[in-house]
Amino acid sequence: MTSRPRIQATLLLAALASLVLISLAAAETIQKGNLRVSFDGQITPKKLPRQGTAPVRVAVGTEIATANGRIPPQLTKITIAINRHGHLDSTGLPLCAVEDIQPATTEKALEACRNSLVGEGSFSATVSLTRQGVFPSRGKMLAFNGAYKGKPAILGHVYGTEPVPTSFTLPFVIAKAKGAFATTLTATLPKGGDSVVTGIDLNLQRTFTYKGKQRSYASAGCPAPKGFPGASFPFAKASYVFLGGKKLDSTLTRSCGARGS
Repeated sequence: MTSRPRIQATLLLAALASLVLISLAAAETIQKGNLRVSFDGQITPKKLPRQGTAPVRVAVGTEIATANGRIPPQLTKITIAINRHGHLDSTGLPLCAVEDIQPATTEKALEACRNSLVGEGSFSATVSLTRQGVFPSRGKMLAFNGAYKGKPAILGHVYGTEPVPTSFTLPFVIAKAKGAFATTLTATLPKGGDSVVTGIDLNLQRTFTYKGKQRSYASAGCPAPKGFPGASFPFAKASYVFLGGKKLDSTLTRSCGARGS
């Protein structure tokens, strides 16, 4: 006879396996040749106004790898486009300048531009050191409201300590577009060097007061038609360009619940 603890353990393992499958299913993985890219993201809360928008947290992330485990080619450009029902509005937020946070530790960057902070995340890479080999590197990313070459941008400040202390700023230039995806964030990475990007995670969320009114840097609505409780929609898409010209594209579909008439 099977014991109750064994049954409970089996059920627990099954539940954990289901959670893992749900988590993996949430990401969109694409492969071209040996190159493999996973794109993931979400918006919270999931229940949003049918008319107008409400404050939200927007999370997007990507992982870059190869099928055979070798170092992937260098990422030279990434563009993340957000559905037209989501908005980024920096009205009332101070601007952070690149020279204020580059070079700087995470603490020094916050001291210089704390009032411009709109989110945070992480950055991972492989670093090749001459005569020493290849090492993994991971750093914390802070996202500041700023400008780059005269255009609105999110300044992604990265600082890591392994294998050596490293600080750099990755500007995501913000642009408007027509169609299903109305806001794009584009970052161009330097070619060459000893680092290869293997992952970027970015979470955008900031509420603040401007002229006596509560505002949110990120806001969104649910595009559900009247009479429907919710909708599935193309949440975001990403485009990746690698050294040598290889390009991959990925689109995420998400769902939301609608509130209001």
